[in-house]
Amino acid sequence: MPTATYADTAVPVDDEGFFTDPARWTEPMAEQIATEAGIEALTDRHWTVIRFMREQYAAKGTGPTVRVLGKTSGVSVKELYQLFPKGPAKTAARIAGIPKPRGCI
Repeated sequence: MPTATYADTAVPVDDEGFFTDPARWTEPMAEQIATEAGIEALTDRHWTVIRFMREQYAAKGTGPTVRVLGKTSGVSVKELYQLFPKGPAKTAARIAGIPKPRGCI
């Protein structure tokens, strides 16, 4: 299984770079993952989405889709695409240290 190193810690990831063990994720890792995803700095709005993704994963075993994010996170779909231009659900899940949400390609 591949590994990635974030915040000086090696963590197991899948072939697409998603964490296979979300418990290994820490907030300092998110900044580095975001930079790799082309996001210069994480704002409070980014953190709203990232924390929501982790809460949903903990409750349901998968991250929410873009549609669910837009309806229940307090961040509109339009703003989600501004915050995470390369695909909100997939990019936010990777930054949040959870596996890729079901339905993401």
